[in-house]
Amino acid sequence: MKYAVRYLKNTFYPLNVPDDMNLQDGQMVIVRTEKGEEALKVFRVNSQIEEIWKNASAKPEALPLIKIMSQRDLQTLDDIKKEEVEAFFKCQALVKQHNLVMNLVQCRITFDRRKITFYYTAPERVDFRALLKDLTQTFPRVRIDLRHIGVRDETSILDGVGICGQPFCCSGFLKKFANINIKLAKDQGMPIAPGKISGTCGRLLCCLTYEYSNYIDAAKGMPPIGSSVMTTEGLGKVCYLQFMSGKVAVKMEDGKTKEFDKNDIEMVDAEVNVEIDTNPTALNDYAADDDQNIDIHQLEDDRNSSTGNI
Repeated sequence: MKYAVRYLKNTFYPLNVPDDMNLQDGQMVIVRTEKGEEALKVFRVNSQIEEIWKNASAKPEALPLIKIMSQRDLQTLDDIKKEEVEAFFKCQALVKQHNLVMNLVQCRITFDRRKITFYYTAPERVDFRALLKDLTQTFPRVRIDLRHIGVRDETSILDGVGICGQPFCCSGFLKKFANINIKLAKDQGMPIAPGKISGTCGRLLCCLTYEYSNYIDAAKGMPPIGSSVMTTEGLGKVCYLQFMSGKVAVKMEDGKTKEFDKNDIEMVDAEVNVEIDTNPTALNDYAADDDQNIDIHQLEDDRNSSTGNI
């Protein structure tokens, strides 16, 4: 398989290309999918990936290529994009008319115009039978699919840029979402403030899982925050940790805070008359972001986070 298209949740699907058809990287083509005929972009597969696909026991099923898009087809695609916008607002008006608690996210129409899919998020199950009846009258002779997705799915299909300045991971390369909880942020010593550890979707950042294992390995041999330690300059209490650098910040008996290498300190049972704030960074960030009224556990995954129903 020398060519592929990216389809459904950042997965590349091989293309079945007829022998008499010459493709080029970046061309737009019409492909037959489970939803109907769709316009997708072609990617040239390098030899290494091609070899992996040949030997893989489980791989995406190849999609049949119908044709390379002509200028007329490209104009048709532009018209369909405009129709999707119009259909979105028509559906949105009907949702409001029926007083349904659902947030319409996106509308997609297949290239053959035989199917229209409306993606929506909702906190609870929605009875949209009356809405579906009106939609079938508004869009006759078209299959209508109302598809419930999670807030993470919503962000992944809308695209955007994260707080890191890079495109959303879920829009670029993530194929499925890992289960993320607040413990991941705490174990990495991050400020427990929603504005710092949550994404546009309102859930914890996916990237909290990327280096978690490194932090766990780096935490080995580190004393707990609040523990009494003996340093090269005397007794003190651990007030915060620098996992990646292996540094331990210790508040000394004279009130000064100094950093030591984790190998230069030793835990002791002695009582040290030092008061510390066990998480000053988080408290400061809460005050700065005015997030005091937000339940941090609302940022964790739940059944409305992602459905894989894209």
